[in-house]
Amino acid sequence: MNKLIIKHNELTAEEFILLWEAVGWGPGPSLEQTRLAMEHTLFRVSVFDGDQIVGMARVIGDMGLDYYIKDVIVRPEYQKRGIGRMLINEILQFINDHGVEGTDIFVELCAMPDKIPFYGKFGFSANEAQRLRLFYRVEKQNDSGEA
Repeated sequence: MNKLIIKHNELTAEEFILLWEAVGWGPGPSLEQTRLAMEHTLFRVSVFDGDQIVGMARVIGDMGLDYYIKDVIVRPEYQKRGIGRMLINEILQFINDHGVEGTDIFVELCAMPDKIPFYGKFGFSANEAQRLRLFYRVEKQNDSGEA
């Protein structure tokens, strides 16, 4: 393992998809969809070992009341080496640097049960809310307004 390099706001759609697929989350989202997501992400952090991307995370939110941590991914062969901790620390520093001084901000994320102890080390805790999701299929409408 070479010296790890942390980059801010340079994560590309191609790198995102590469890591998504490296951890077995299935086929990645489309390149167009991912490019749009990267463009509208508040903060992206990536970790490289030489020229190979080995980890990433991103933040979406409103820059005032709420930040949501998304897509924390570390290549399986690089897990348990402190890279996840580096990613979360970078995100928390971003939030601290951009938040309103003296206020409390919601920092939320969704984690698989086996990852909850990791996030607990940073002070995250579960609440009684249930995560709800809907995979909504976008259908283009024709000129008459019909799908």
